[in-house]
Amino acid sequence: MYDHETYLSPLTWRYGSEEMRRIWSEKQKRLLWRRIWVALAEAQADLGLVTPEQSADLRAHAAEVDVDRAHEIESVVKHDLMAEIKAFAEQCSVGGGIIHLGATSTDIEDNADALRVRDALELLILRLRSLLSDLANQIEARADQDCMGYTHLQPAEPTTVGYRLSQYGIDLLTDHNELQRVSAQIRGKGFKGATGTSASYTQLLSSSQTGDRIAEAKDLEARVMARLGLEAFPVATQTYPRKQDWLVLNALAGLAGSLYKFAFDLRILQAQPFGEWSEPFGSRQVGSSAMPFKRNPVNAENIDSLARYVAALPRVAWDNAAHSLLERTLDDSGSRRLILPQAFLLCDELVKRAHAILRDLVVRGEAVARKLEIYGTFAATERLLMELVKAGANRQAMHEVIRQHSLAAWNVLQRDAMAGNPLPDLLASDPALENYLPAEHVRTLLDARGYVGDAPQRARDLAAQLRRAIGR
Repeated sequence: MYDHETYLSPLTWRYGSEEMRRIWSEKQKRLLWRRIWVALAEAQADLGLVTPEQSADLRAHAAEVDVDRAHEIESVVKHDLMAEIKAFAEQCSVGGGIIHLGATSTDIEDNADALRVRDALELLILRLRSLLSDLANQIEARADQDCMGYTHLQPAEPTTVGYRLSQYGIDLLTDHNELQRVSAQIRGKGFKGATGTSASYTQLLSSSQTGDRIAEAKDLEARVMARLGLEAFPVATQTYPRKQDWLVLNALAGLAGSLYKFAFDLRILQAQPFGEWSEPFGSRQVGSSAMPFKRNPVNAENIDSLARYVAALPRVAWDNAAHSLLERTLDDSGSRRLILPQAFLLCDELVKRAHAILRDLVVRGEAVARKLEIYGTFAATERLLMELVKAGANRQAMHEVIRQHSLAAWNVLQRDAMAGNPLPDLLASDPALENYLPAEHVRTLLDARGYVGDAPQRARDLAAQLRRAIGR
């Protein structure tokens, strides 16, 4: 019915995986609705409210979803869930008459949504663990690779490539843990009826003759939810608390933010005059329609573009929760059909693209070493200053001498970034310094290679922490 001659969301085919699309598909939603109706009927059969033959009939036809027939009915009744009930009932000559007994629409829809959200979280967490495994490999492999560190996008002090990668690791580990926490807390509405009071189920469970109850509504709810493998919120209105959606969307936006930073940093480091990192580029890949020489960071740019959209979605979920007036309003329905699948499909795509970049990340050793050679000397003046003071010099006086020579050296490099840094010569030949340290020792101290503190070990420790968290 839908092809490329009509509008299709890019999430239909361009972004996200088939597995994630399947979770959020129309057919899967209706399969879950039917699974819930079957569970409800079976629990009611346990309590003698319907016959075992009726519930068995529903189970026998639960997989026979006919979306076209349901849409045909919906065009008349103008209610998607009621249309699915009628389509299901047409297939069930024995049990069709007891489908949805005692239930309201959200008893079915919200429990199905909770199951879909949980399945989508499990898939995303699995893929994030694979990404973290590869990140741990990269951190360990590059833990000792010195590079120039940058603060305010200006050369600062050296770090290592592995330690820089570990910063993304700690962010993504936080996201992994938060996604796990949110996943473990997913709850369904349960079966509480139109305003959450369970009035319909209480009535259903009451004897028409004596008024005695066959069972409590909570018991029926527990039987159904056990069959679904899903816990229920202890209280609800017509819907489960929409704050759950907000918590889920916040966790997804957090993951998107971490991947955004990684991609943005890569874009900076791939740009000239940095030229230190780049994303992999295929031998037949085209970087620009106009400029054949271009090797644009297209995957990193795509990550940042899609992540911005994910960042905006929690606000919609916030509105849905905050504006769910009294026992409910329906103004959350349309947006929830969009924001839940979109957020998951986009995060699925973000993780996939980040994984492709990270797995074959290009780190240009020559460019890294060159930047360290040019700019690392400035950072190493900190070490020189400490050694001068240890040798008896006045800290403030030496600070001023180093500052003056550093500014002169900066002026040279600003005129010609490829020129050698004159700072070692300037400082080694300054009589004020020679009174405390030999010229050759000054030059040795100004070699910034290895001036990275305990960064290599901290990086390796973080990689080990990632492996423990993901069980690899």
